[in-house]
Amino acid sequence: MKLTHEAAGTFAIAPTPFHDDGRIDDASIDRLTEFYAEVGCEGVTVLGILGEAPKLEAAEAEAVATRFIKRATKIQVIVGVSAPGFAAMRSLARASMDAGAAGVMIAPPPNLRTDAQITGYFRQAVEAIGDDIPWVLQDYPLTLTVVMTPAVIRSIVTDNPSCVMLKHEDWPGLEKISTLREFQKEGSLKPLSILTGNGGLFLDFEMERGADGAMTGYAFPELLIDVVKLSKAGLRDLAHNLFDAHLPLIRYEQQPGVGLAVRKYVLQKRGVIACSAQRKPAAAISATARAEVDYLLSRVARVDKRADLAPKSSAA
Repeated sequence: MKLTHEAAGTFAIAPTPFHDDGRIDDASIDRLTEFYAEVGCEGVTVLGILGEAPKLEAAEAEAVATRFIKRATKIQVIVGVSAPGFAAMRSLARASMDAGAAGVMIAPPPNLRTDAQITGYFRQAVEAIGDDIPWVLQDYPLTLTVVMTPAVIRSIVTDNPSCVMLKHEDWPGLEKISTLREFQKEGSLKPLSILTGNGGLFLDFEMERGADGAMTGYAFPELLIDVVKLSKAGLRDLAHNLFDAHLPLIRYEQQPGVGLAVRKYVLQKRGVIACSAQRKPAAAISATARAEVDYLLSRVARVDKRADLAPKSSAA
């Protein structure tokens, strides 16, 4: 089923599992996909920024995307297809959709600066992949260095009807969500799904500003799912209480450079992936950092037992 502007809930950003020697770990891809479905995610996004997509060869990227798609029989899959050139973008986009993806995600290249450059780029990207493919606009200026104002986002969405979702990762960005929703109320912006990223750092208030859900890769997607559902149910204090318990670990996982290593370490501890390795070049997680993460997990577990990953002692 193709992605639409009605998409909502939690779409997990999946890491790409590797063996210690850098080979892609297909068995862990299968477990990861099943894990996201079992905990209640509505979808999964693969080959995003933290999916280490730039480290993959073109054939590998297509194989990883296809593996996730074929395994995900109960949830939608969005494939990140951002590339330096449109030929590679088109090839991965078409192959992913042919395999059964729900849609694709496109981020702006870092060299774009003016509003005209930004809107022109996405117009050409849609021409390249085809306007029959629903796509997600990734707005992540902290990493991509491309600043898109609400008015520019409105122009992109208006000019390209196949854009059905915004992955909102601006920071600070709460006012941007409010402005976009105001555009919709006044009728100058068509219906648009807004899912938020940034590791979930601001999910509690992003939901209150009008986000439809989360699209990020925190190692406990169950927390994202719960906060989204509690917020939509109007249970504000319960949503914030649970979010606050996880916030120290969310913050730790969001450290530039080492964040993916932390996330993979926790997913390995959870038994979801077999190895926490990244493909080189990569940042390693030190023994001290692992101990700090273990400590944070023990603190989260006081409120949320799902974070209790300490080895259980066997009876004598």
